[in-house]
Amino acid sequence: MPSVGRDRVLSALAIVLFGVALGTLSVVVPLLGIHAGYSASEIGLLVAVAAVAQLVTRLCMGALMRRIPDRSFLIASGLMIAVSCALLAISPAFIIFVASQLMQGTARAFFWTSSQTHAVRTSASAVNGLRDVNLAAGVGALLGPAVAGYLWEVSVQLSLALGAVAGSMAILPAAMLIRFPPFAPRPVAYRNQEKHLWRRPGVNAACWMNAAAGAWKSLLDSYVPLALSLAGQSAAVIGVLLSIANTTVLAGSALGGWIHRQGIRASLITGVIATGLGMAATGPFAGLTALVAASLAVSGIGAGILQTVGPAIAAEKVHPEERGDALALTGTFRATALMLTPVGMAGVVAFAPVATALLATGLLIAVPAATTWRSNKGVT
Repeated sequence: MPSVGRDRVLSALAIVLFGVALGTLSVVVPLLGIHAGYSASEIGLLVAVAAVAQLVTRLCMGALMRRIPDRSFLIASGLMIAVSCALLAISPAFIIFVASQLMQGTARAFFWTSSQTHAVRTSASAVNGLRDVNLAAGVGALLGPAVAGYLWEVSVQLSLALGAVAGSMAILPAAMLIRFPPFAPRPVAYRNQEKHLWRRPGVNAACWMNAAAGAWKSLLDSYVPLALSLAGQSAAVIGVLLSIANTTVLAGSALGGWIHRQGIRASLITGVIATGLGMAATGPFAGLTALVAASLAVSGIGAGILQTVGPAIAAEKVHPEERGDALALTGTFRATALMLTPVGMAGVVAFAPVATALLATGLLIAVPAATTWRSNKGVT
Protein backbone atom coordinates (compact mmCIF):
# COMPACT_ATOMS: atom_id res chain seq x y z
CA MET A 1 0.00 0.00 0.00
CA PRO A 2 1.44 3.43 -0.96
CA SER A 3 2.09 6.05 1.70
CA VAL A 4 -0.26 9.01 1.99
CA GLY A 5 2.35 11.30 0.38
CA ARG A 6 2.86 8.95 -2.56
CA ASP A 7 -0.88 8.47 -2.85
CA ARG A 8 -1.40 12.22 -3.23
CA VAL A 9 1.19 12.36 -6.03
CA LEU A 10 -0.48 9.44 -7.84
CA SER A 11 -3.90 10.97 -7.33
CA ALA A 12 -2.73 14.33 -8.71
CA LEU A 13 -1.24 12.61 -11.77
CA ALA A 14 -4.48 10.74 -12.46
CA ILE A 15 -6.49 13.95 -12.06
CA VAL A 16 -4.21 15.92 -14.41
CA LEU A 17 -4.44 13.23 -17.10
CA PHE A 18 -8.22 12.93 -16.77
CA GLY A 19 -8.45 16.73 -16.86
CA VAL A 20 -6.48 16.82 -20.12
CA ALA A 21 -8.93 14.35 -21.69
CA LEU A 22 -11.93 16.28 -20.41
CA GLY A 23 -10.43 19.62 -21.44
CA THR A 24 -9.88 18.24 -24.92
CA LEU A 25 -13.56 17.35 -25.20
CA SER A 26 -14.58 20.80 -23.94
CA VAL A 27 -13.02 22.31 -27.08
CA VAL A 28 -13.68 19.53 -29.58
CA VAL A 29 -17.35 18.82 -28.83
CA PRO A 30 -18.77 22.27 -29.75
CA LEU A 31 -16.31 22.80 -32.64
CA LEU A 32 -16.98 19.33 -34.03
CA GLY A 33 -20.71 20.03 -33.74
CA ILE A 34 -20.31 23.20 -35.82
CA HIS A 35 -18.06 21.38 -38.31
CA ALA A 36 -20.63 18.56 -38.67
CA GLY A 37 -23.44 21.03 -39.37
CA TYR A 38 -25.37 20.92 -36.09
CA SER A 39 -27.25 24.07 -35.05
CA ALA A 40 -26.49 26.00 -31.86
CA SER A 41 -29.55 24.50 -30.15
CA GLU A 42 -28.59 20.97 -31.21
CA ILE A 43 -25.06 21.43 -29.87
CA GLY A 44 -26.47 22.63 -26.57
CA LEU A 45 -28.72 19.58 -26.35
CA LEU A 46 -25.82 17.24 -27.15
CA VAL A 47 -23.85 18.82 -24.31
CA ALA A 48 -26.90 18.29 -22.09
CA VAL A 49 -26.82 14.56 -22.88
CA ALA A 50 -23.52 14.26 -21.00
CA ALA A 51 -25.01 16.25 -18.13
CA VAL A 52 -28.04 13.92 -17.95
CA ALA A 53 -25.75 10.90 -17.78
CA GLN A 54 -23.70 12.58 -15.08
CA LEU A 55 -26.80 13.52 -13.08
CA VAL A 56 -28.30 10.03 -13.16
CA THR A 57 -24.96 8.51 -12.17
CA ARG A 58 -24.42 11.04 -9.36
CA LEU A 59 -27.81 10.14 -7.89
CA CYS A 60 -26.56 6.58 -7.46
CA MET A 61 -23.04 7.37 -6.23
CA GLY A 62 -23.89 7.58 -2.53
CA ALA A 63 -25.22 4.02 -2.54
CA LEU A 64 -22.53 2.72 -4.90
CA MET A 65 -19.71 4.00 -2.70
CA ARG A 66 -21.04 1.82 0.12
CA ARG A 67 -20.40 -1.22 -2.07
CA ILE A 68 -17.45 -0.37 -4.35
CA PRO A 69 -14.06 1.17 -3.38
CA ASP A 70 -13.48 4.69 -4.73
CA ARG A 71 -10.32 3.51 -6.52
CA SER A 72 -12.41 1.26 -8.77
CA PHE A 73 -14.47 4.23 -9.96
CA LEU A 74 -11.29 6.14 -10.83
CA ILE A 75 -9.99 3.26 -12.94
CA ALA A 76 -13.30 2.86 -14.76
CA SER A 77 -13.61 6.58 -15.47
CA GLY A 78 -10.18 6.73 -17.18
CA LEU A 79 -11.25 3.96 -19.53
CA MET A 80 -14.64 5.57 -20.21
CA ILE A 81 -13.30 9.05 -21.04
CA ALA A 82 -10.82 7.44 -23.47
CA VAL A 83 -13.67 5.57 -25.18
CA SER A 84 -15.68 8.81 -25.36
CA CYS A 85 -12.85 10.50 -27.29
CA ALA A 86 -12.33 7.46 -29.52
CA LEU A 87 -16.02 7.36 -30.51
CA LEU A 88 -15.97 10.96 -31.76
CA ALA A 89 -12.77 10.24 -33.69
CA ILE A 90 -14.66 7.53 -35.58
CA SER A 91 -17.60 9.68 -36.65
CA PRO A 92 -19.67 12.74 -35.63
CA ALA A 93 -22.88 10.91 -36.60
CA PHE A 94 -25.71 11.68 -34.20
CA ILE A 95 -25.96 8.22 -32.59
CA ILE A 96 -22.19 8.02 -32.05
CA PHE A 97 -22.15 11.60 -30.73
CA VAL A 98 -24.85 10.73 -28.20
CA ALA A 99 -23.04 7.54 -27.14
CA SER A 100 -19.83 9.50 -26.64
CA GLN A 101 -21.61 12.12 -24.55
CA LEU A 102 -23.28 9.45 -22.38
CA MET A 103 -19.90 7.84 -21.79
CA GLN A 104 -18.32 11.20 -20.96
CA GLY A 105 -21.04 12.14 -18.48
CA THR A 106 -20.82 8.83 -16.63
CA ALA A 107 -17.02 9.06 -16.50
CA ARG A 108 -17.21 12.57 -15.05
CA ALA A 109 -19.61 11.46 -12.29
CA PHE A 110 -17.45 8.47 -11.40
CA PHE A 111 -14.20 10.42 -11.44
CA TRP A 112 -15.02 13.62 -9.61
CA THR A 113 -17.12 12.07 -6.85
CA SER A 114 -14.58 9.34 -6.13
CA SER A 115 -11.53 11.63 -6.43
CA GLN A 116 -13.08 14.06 -3.95
CA THR A 117 -13.95 11.36 -1.43
CA HIS A 118 -10.49 9.84 -1.81
CA ALA A 119 -8.87 13.24 -1.17
CA VAL A 120 -11.00 13.90 1.90
CA ARG A 121 -10.02 10.50 3.30
CA THR A 122 -6.29 11.16 2.88
CA SER A 123 -6.29 14.74 4.22
CA ALA A 124 -6.70 16.13 7.73
CA SER A 125 -8.61 19.09 6.25
CA ALA A 126 -11.44 18.68 3.74
CA VAL A 127 -10.82 22.06 2.14
CA ASN A 128 -7.10 21.35 1.70
CA GLY A 129 -7.77 17.93 0.17
CA LEU A 130 -10.34 19.35 -2.24
CA ARG A 131 -8.05 22.27 -3.05
CA ASP A 132 -5.40 19.77 -4.16
CA VAL A 133 -7.97 17.98 -6.34
CA ASN A 134 -9.06 21.22 -7.99
CA LEU A 135 -5.51 22.45 -8.51
CA ALA A 136 -4.58 19.21 -10.28
CA ALA A 137 -7.82 19.32 -12.27
CA GLY A 138 -7.05 22.91 -13.22
CA VAL A 139 -3.65 21.94 -14.60
CA GLY A 140 -5.31 19.31 -16.78
CA ALA A 141 -8.03 21.73 -17.83
CA LEU A 142 -5.34 24.27 -18.71
CA LEU A 143 -3.32 21.89 -20.88
CA GLY A 144 -6.20 20.06 -22.56
CA PRO A 145 -8.02 22.94 -24.32
CA ALA A 146 -4.81 24.76 -25.31
CA VAL A 147 -3.20 21.71 -26.93
CA ALA A 148 -6.47 20.46 -28.43
CA GLY A 149 -7.13 23.87 -29.99
CA TYR A 150 -3.79 23.80 -31.81
CA LEU A 151 -4.11 20.14 -32.81
CA TRP A 152 -7.59 20.86 -34.18
CA GLU A 153 -5.96 23.08 -36.82
CA VAL A 154 -4.02 20.00 -38.00
CA SER A 155 -6.59 17.24 -37.62
CA VAL A 156 -9.80 16.53 -35.70
CA GLN A 157 -8.66 12.96 -35.10
CA LEU A 158 -5.31 14.14 -33.73
CA SER A 159 -6.94 16.32 -31.06
CA LEU A 160 -9.25 13.47 -30.06
CA ALA A 161 -6.28 11.07 -29.94
CA LEU A 162 -4.78 13.36 -27.30
CA GLY A 163 -7.85 12.91 -25.11
CA ALA A 164 -8.00 9.15 -25.64
CA VAL A 165 -4.31 8.68 -24.75
CA ALA A 166 -4.54 10.94 -21.66
CA GLY A 167 -7.63 9.10 -20.38
CA SER A 168 -5.96 5.70 -20.90
CA MET A 169 -2.80 6.85 -19.10
CA ALA A 170 -4.88 7.99 -16.09
CA ILE A 171 -5.77 4.37 -15.38
CA LEU A 172 -2.26 3.42 -14.22
CA PRO A 173 -1.81 5.91 -11.34
CA ALA A 174 -5.46 5.37 -10.34
CA ALA A 175 -4.84 1.64 -10.01
CA MET A 176 -1.88 2.30 -7.65
CA LEU A 177 -3.85 4.41 -5.13
CA ILE A 178 -4.63 3.34 -1.56
CA ARG A 179 -7.58 0.96 -1.62
CA PHE A 180 -9.94 2.39 0.96
CA PRO A 181 -12.91 0.20 1.88
CA PRO A 182 -16.37 1.31 0.79
CA PHE A 183 -18.16 3.67 3.19
CA ALA A 184 -19.91 2.03 6.14
CA PRO A 185 -23.71 2.18 6.50
CA ARG A 186 -24.95 5.54 7.72
CA PRO A 187 -25.19 5.85 11.54
CA VAL A 188 -28.68 5.03 12.80
CA ALA A 189 -29.08 8.50 14.34
CA TYR A 190 -28.64 10.09 10.90
CA ARG A 191 -30.71 7.75 8.74
CA ASN A 192 -33.99 9.56 9.32
CA GLN A 193 -32.34 12.74 8.00
CA GLU A 194 -31.24 11.16 4.71
CA LYS A 195 -33.99 12.75 2.64
CA HIS A 196 -33.25 16.16 4.14
CA LEU A 197 -29.46 16.16 3.86
CA TRP A 198 -29.53 19.01 1.34
CA ARG A 199 -31.56 21.17 3.74
CA ARG A 200 -29.05 21.12 6.59
CA PRO A 201 -27.40 24.51 7.26
CA GLY A 202 -24.07 24.61 5.51
CA VAL A 203 -24.90 21.68 3.24
CA ASN A 204 -27.57 23.71 1.44
CA ALA A 205 -25.08 26.50 0.76
CA ALA A 206 -22.56 23.95 -0.50
CA CYS A 207 -25.17 22.52 -2.89
CA TRP A 208 -25.96 25.91 -4.43
CA MET A 209 -22.28 26.81 -4.65
CA ASN A 210 -21.59 23.64 -6.62
CA ALA A 211 -24.67 24.28 -8.78
CA ALA A 212 -23.35 27.73 -9.73
CA ALA A 213 -19.94 26.21 -10.53
CA GLY A 214 -21.69 23.57 -12.66
CA ALA A 215 -23.62 26.20 -14.61
CA TRP A 216 -20.35 28.03 -15.28
CA LYS A 217 -18.60 24.85 -16.43
CA SER A 218 -21.51 23.94 -18.68
CA LEU A 219 -21.38 27.31 -20.42
CA LEU A 220 -17.59 27.18 -20.71
CA ASP A 221 -17.78 23.77 -22.41
CA SER A 222 -20.58 24.66 -24.82
CA TYR A 223 -21.86 28.16 -25.53
CA VAL A 224 -18.70 30.10 -24.70
CA PRO A 225 -16.68 28.38 -27.49
CA LEU A 226 -19.72 28.73 -29.75
CA ALA A 227 -20.06 32.48 -29.02
CA LEU A 228 -16.33 32.99 -29.56
CA SER A 229 -16.43 31.08 -32.83
CA LEU A 230 -19.43 33.07 -34.08
CA ALA A 231 -17.59 36.27 -33.13
CA GLY A 232 -14.73 35.31 -35.47
CA GLN A 233 -12.19 33.89 -33.00
CA SER A 234 -10.01 31.05 -34.37
CA ALA A 235 -9.90 27.57 -32.82
CA ALA A 236 -6.39 28.23 -31.48
CA VAL A 237 -7.46 31.49 -29.81
CA ILE A 238 -10.57 29.81 -28.38
CA GLY A 239 -8.39 27.10 -26.86
CA VAL A 240 -6.13 29.72 -25.25
CA LEU A 241 -9.11 31.69 -23.90
CA LEU A 242 -10.62 28.57 -22.34
CA SER A 243 -7.24 27.80 -20.83
CA ILE A 244 -7.16 31.29 -19.30
CA ALA A 245 -10.51 30.60 -17.64
CA ASN A 246 -9.26 27.25 -16.36
CA THR A 247 -5.98 28.80 -15.16
CA THR A 248 -7.82 31.29 -12.99
CA VAL A 249 -9.84 28.41 -11.55
CA LEU A 250 -6.48 27.40 -10.06
CA ALA A 251 -6.20 30.83 -8.45
CA GLY A 252 -9.72 30.55 -7.05
CA SER A 253 -8.99 27.08 -5.70
CA ALA A 254 -5.75 28.33 -4.12
CA LEU A 255 -7.74 31.10 -2.42
CA GLY A 256 -10.26 28.54 -1.18
CA GLY A 257 -8.64 28.03 2.23
CA TRP A 258 -8.57 31.76 2.99
CA ILE A 259 -12.13 32.35 1.71
CA HIS A 260 -13.34 29.34 3.68
CA ARG A 261 -12.04 30.90 6.89
CA GLN A 262 -14.16 34.01 6.25
CA GLY A 263 -17.32 31.94 6.69
CA ILE A 264 -19.99 30.22 4.64
CA ARG A 265 -21.88 33.36 3.63
CA ALA A 266 -18.72 35.22 2.55
CA SER A 267 -17.62 32.21 0.48
CA LEU A 268 -21.03 31.97 -1.14
CA ILE A 269 -21.42 35.61 -2.13
CA THR A 270 -17.80 36.10 -3.28
CA GLY A 271 -17.91 33.03 -5.49
CA VAL A 272 -21.29 33.59 -7.14
CA ILE A 273 -20.76 37.29 -7.87
CA ALA A 274 -17.40 36.72 -9.56
CA THR A 275 -18.70 33.70 -11.46
CA GLY A 276 -21.99 35.20 -12.59
CA LEU A 277 -20.82 38.69 -13.55
CA GLY A 278 -17.67 37.39 -15.26
CA MET A 279 -19.68 34.98 -17.38
CA ALA A 280 -22.33 37.63 -18.12
CA ALA A 281 -19.66 39.93 -19.57
CA THR A 282 -18.30 37.20 -21.86
CA GLY A 283 -21.20 37.41 -24.30
CA PRO A 284 -20.97 41.12 -25.18
CA PHE A 285 -17.15 40.97 -25.29
CA ALA A 286 -16.91 37.77 -27.39
CA GLY A 287 -15.27 39.53 -30.34
CA LEU A 288 -12.79 41.49 -28.18
CA THR A 289 -10.01 39.09 -27.23
CA ALA A 290 -8.50 41.06 -24.33
CA LEU A 291 -11.84 41.88 -22.72
CA VAL A 292 -13.23 38.36 -23.03
CA ALA A 293 -9.98 37.04 -21.52
CA ALA A 294 -10.50 39.35 -18.52
CA SER A 295 -14.15 38.37 -18.06
CA LEU A 296 -13.35 34.66 -18.29
CA ALA A 297 -10.51 35.14 -15.79
CA VAL A 298 -12.86 36.76 -13.23
CA SER A 299 -15.48 34.06 -13.69
CA GLY A 300 -12.81 31.36 -13.36
CA ILE A 301 -11.66 32.73 -9.99
CA GLY A 302 -15.24 32.64 -8.74
CA ALA A 303 -15.79 29.11 -10.02
CA GLY A 304 -12.56 27.94 -8.37
CA ILE A 305 -13.77 29.29 -5.03
CA LEU A 306 -17.19 27.69 -5.41
CA GLN A 307 -16.04 24.22 -6.43
CA THR A 308 -13.37 24.06 -3.72
CA VAL A 309 -15.13 25.57 -0.72
CA GLY A 310 -18.61 24.23 -1.46
CA PRO A 311 -17.88 20.48 -1.26
CA ALA A 312 -15.50 21.10 1.68
CA ILE A 313 -18.31 22.73 3.66
CA ALA A 314 -20.61 19.80 2.89
CA ALA A 315 -17.98 17.27 4.00
CA GLU A 316 -17.41 19.15 7.27
CA LYS A 317 -21.08 19.50 8.19
CA VAL A 318 -21.91 15.78 8.17
CA HIS A 319 -20.83 12.60 9.98
CA PRO A 320 -17.59 11.09 8.55
CA GLU A 321 -19.50 8.10 7.14
CA GLU A 322 -21.90 10.52 5.43
CA ARG A 323 -19.16 12.26 3.50
CA GLY A 324 -19.71 10.11 0.44
CA ASP A 325 -23.41 11.01 0.49
CA ALA A 326 -22.68 14.72 1.01
CA LEU A 327 -20.14 14.92 -1.80
CA ALA A 328 -22.39 12.93 -4.12
CA LEU A 329 -25.24 15.30 -3.22
CA THR A 330 -23.27 18.47 -4.03
CA GLY A 331 -22.18 16.74 -7.21
CA THR A 332 -25.81 16.04 -8.05
CA PHE A 333 -26.61 19.73 -7.81
CA ARG A 334 -23.62 20.45 -10.07
CA ALA A 335 -24.76 17.80 -12.55
CA THR A 336 -28.30 19.22 -12.52
CA ALA A 337 -26.91 22.64 -13.43
CA LEU A 338 -24.75 21.04 -16.11
CA MET A 339 -27.91 19.54 -17.60
CA LEU A 340 -30.38 22.40 -17.24
CA THR A 341 -28.08 25.25 -18.31
CA PRO A 342 -27.49 24.11 -21.92
CA VAL A 343 -31.14 23.06 -22.24
CA GLY A 344 -32.25 26.53 -21.12
CA MET A 345 -29.69 28.15 -23.39
CA ALA A 346 -30.92 26.07 -26.32
CA GLY A 347 -34.37 27.58 -25.80
CA VAL A 348 -33.06 31.13 -25.47
CA VAL A 349 -30.79 31.03 -28.54
CA ALA A 350 -33.79 30.05 -30.64
CA PHE A 351 -35.02 33.64 -30.14
CA ALA A 352 -31.89 35.65 -29.24
CA PRO A 353 -28.20 35.78 -30.21
CA VAL A 354 -25.82 33.50 -28.30
CA ALA A 355 -24.01 36.53 -26.82
CA THR A 356 -27.27 37.89 -25.37
CA ALA A 357 -28.17 34.49 -23.95
CA LEU A 358 -24.78 34.28 -22.22
CA LEU A 359 -25.32 37.71 -20.68
CA ALA A 360 -28.73 36.71 -19.27
CA THR A 361 -27.57 33.31 -17.99
CA GLY A 362 -24.52 34.79 -16.30
CA LEU A 363 -26.73 37.18 -14.37
CA LEU A 364 -29.08 34.35 -13.38
CA ILE A 365 -26.30 32.17 -11.95
CA ALA A 366 -26.32 34.06 -8.64
CA VAL A 367 -30.10 34.14 -8.16
CA PRO A 368 -30.57 30.87 -6.17
CA ALA A 369 -27.87 31.96 -3.72
CA ALA A 370 -30.06 34.74 -2.27
CA THR A 371 -32.30 32.44 -0.20
CA THR A 372 -29.33 30.31 0.85
CA TRP A 373 -27.52 33.46 2.03
CA ARG A 374 -30.37 34.25 4.42
CA SER A 375 -30.80 30.68 5.68
CA ASN A 376 -27.11 30.42 6.65
CA LYS A 377 -26.99 33.51 8.83
CA GLY A 378 -24.99 32.66 11.91
CA VAL A 379 -23.79 29.28 10.59
CA THR A 380 -20.02 28.87 11.01
